[in-house]
Amino acid sequence: MLTTAAATALAAEPAPERQQQLVRVVRQDCGSCHGMRLAGGLGPALTPLALADKPVDGLAATIFHGRPGTPMPPWRAMLDEGEARWIAERLLTGFPELPASR
Repeated sequence: MLTTAAATALAAEPAPERQQQLVRVVRQDCGSCHGMRLAGGLGPALTPLALADKPVDGLAATIFHGRPGTPMPPWRAMLDEGEARWIAERLLTGFPELPASR
């Protein structure tokens, strides 16, 4: 059972500027292991095809808590559970690109 705070965090979509920050984190930080195009590298591919059989809750938990005994770190120091879920949902549908630099 979720606490009220946890349920609110899961239900709330990050603000647009936070979404841009999260895209940058995934593209740069996650991309350092999972490949800059998220097609795989040290870590597995994070493309919709590669993740098609993975439940969103499991992906969000992996992002938030990491995978002990593997190079996958927990991101809970930088994200809340709702943001981890937002990332997982986007990974399943095709993760956004970074905005073009000006």
